[in-house]
Formats: sequence, C-alpha cells, structure tokens
Amino acid sequence: MPELHFEIEGAEAVANAAAPLMALKLRVRNLPVIEAIHSIMLRCQVQIEPAKRRYISREQGKLADLFGAPERWGKTVKPMLWMNTSMAVPGFAGDTLVDLQLPCTFDFNVAATKYFHALDSGEIPLCVMFSGTIFYEASGGALQIAQVPWDREANFRLPVLAWKEMMDMHFPNTAWLCLERDTFEQLYEYKMRHGLPTWERAIQRALAAEPAGEVVA
Repeated sequence: MPELHFEIEGAEAVANAAAPLMALKLRVRNLPVIEAIHSIMLRCQVQIEPAKRRYISREQGKLADLFGAPERWGKTVKPMLWMNTSMAVPGFAGDTLVDLQLPCTFDFNVAATKYFHALDSGEIPLCVMFSGTIFYEASGGALQIAQVPWDREANFRLPVLAWKEMMDMHFPNTAWLCLERDTFEQLYEYKMRHGLPTWERAIQRALAAEPAGEVVA
C-alpha cells in the first residue's frame, strides 16, 4: 500500500489568472518508490495559524477587528479555516511536484482577507491537511484503491509580500468594500446631492465632515 508524504516547497501567484490565485508548490512522495501511482483525488483543508508568528503594534491595531485587544489574544487567537479545496494529482512513481491552487479574495467581509491585509511583512503560518483517494498499481498490475491517512499534513510559511503582490496585480491601488443596500443608497444620494464625480470623493467629504476625535459606536 502506498505511503504518501507531503511537503510545500514554495508559493507564487498564478500569472494571467482571471481572479487572484495562489499556487502552493506541493511535493508528493510515495514509499515504496517502486509502486506506480495512477492518480490521487486529493482533498485539502487549509488553515491559518496566527499564533505561530509575532506582530508589531501597527499590525496588532489592525487585527483588533478579528482578535480584540492584544491582552485577550491568549484566548481569542485560534487557528482559522481559510478554505477547503481539492485537486487531481496525475500519475507518478517516486515523487512529483504539483500546483495546489488556492482561490483568493479581496472581500473585507472575509476573515482571511482582514488577516492578510493587516500584516505589514513577514510570513503567514499555514497548515494544509490532506485526505482523499489513491489509485495505484499493485504487484501483478492490478489497480488498487487506498485512502490518504487523515494524519497527513504539511506546514508552510507564506510570505506576506507574495499575497500583497498578487492583490496588487489584480487590484492596483484599490480595495473592495461591500455595503448593505440601504447604506449604498444613502451614499449614492449623498454623492449625487453634492455633485461629486467619484465614490472616493464622496467618502472623503463625508469623513472630513466628521468632528475630529469623535468615536462612532
């Protein structure tokens, strides 16, 4: 029976993708190497492990939306599910290198986007957990099926710069903000009433009208 081992060797943004897409360079090894793997239907759960890195004060301030005040982080900073995804690994003998593609979003209603955006530099600790089905050739040439053990995982530290550069490729000098319909209509009427040419001008004017130091609950 095959014994698979997984290792992530790097990461890069997928060029010319229609939407932000990060590719993890996944090395899959099989023992014993004499067995031929026909294919693997691989399921992957990707988690962010925020407790496995340090944060400067500026980052701590941005992360308050997710974790609260730093003095509470011992209770609030827990592993975060980023996504569940799957892929088909083509046949190989010994080992192979494949791209595990992760669709990304710049939607600030998504916790992962808030977390990534809050980081100035360094690395994002990831843990990828694997399961799935292996199709392999047994002795005598018969096709056999086995399950990927549930204890298979790989850790990787994704450079923050890689995520930021990917988002800059798709959204240069911009960010996306989703509003409730009623709030959008109010902002739209404000923009029209004041004859403002862009949404940026409307928001800037509304912010400038707010008294300095006022905190809105």
